[in-house]
Amino acid sequence: MKLPVILAIDDEEGILNFLRVRLRLEGYKVLTASKGDIGLQQAEANNPDLIILDLQMPEMDGYQVLQQLRVFSAVPVILLTVKEEDVYKIRGLELGADDYVTKPFNPDELCLRIKAILRRSRPSQEGEKISPYQRGRVTIDFSARKVAVAGQELRLSRTEWSLLEELTRHAGRVLTHEQILTRVWGPEYRDDLEYLRVWVSRLRHKLEEDPANPELILTLPRVGYTMTPPSSSDQA
Repeated sequence: MKLPVILAIDDEEGILNFLRVRLRLEGYKVLTASKGDIGLQQAEANNPDLIILDLQMPEMDGYQVLQQLRVFSAVPVILLTVKEEDVYKIRGLELGADDYVTKPFNPDELCLRIKAILRRSRPSQEGEKISPYQRGRVTIDFSARKVAVAGQELRLSRTEWSLLEELTRHAGRVLTHEQILTRVWGPEYRDDLEYLRVWVSRLRHKLEEDPANPELILTLPRVGYTMTPPSSSDQA
């Protein structure tokens, strides 16, 4: 049985040594790179199943690595960051990252997130079909995986699609934070409200005319979110 391959890119040798030992114990084949350009070469040559990428590196930082990586690969990426502010996390997600973990990180949490992402990345059997959605300027065709705002097609990441599908499938109903996190990311994430808030913010900035006053994805404080149902006039 082929072991999943994980590539860790970090300029701290201590972090790389720790990840090499811990992830091998978890049953992964581990590759490492201490510089961004070497990491890109490793990614292109070895086609890893997942990349752990540090944001704060000299010469070529994690943002630059991620931007160049997305030119030739859709491999899932977990960012390691010492920055707590949302703006740094959102920038990484916008460039195509799948997840982020703040340093210093809990090794058990990192391993759970790796397993969850690899699980979500596997091809799944086609489930319940979701009807096309249209409201105002927004149209979504889930079978074709296309979303447009005012006629302009947008690009969504895997995670953004999964979140949008879950909200739209239950449009008009309130989904609790725990329900959304468990269904979209897995039970490992069920208590990570900040994480959900960041992803909802990403969707709102792409779909809403005024993200600060959303009309599609509505917040129910301390409860969860709800997707506004498509209007009958728009669906006609």
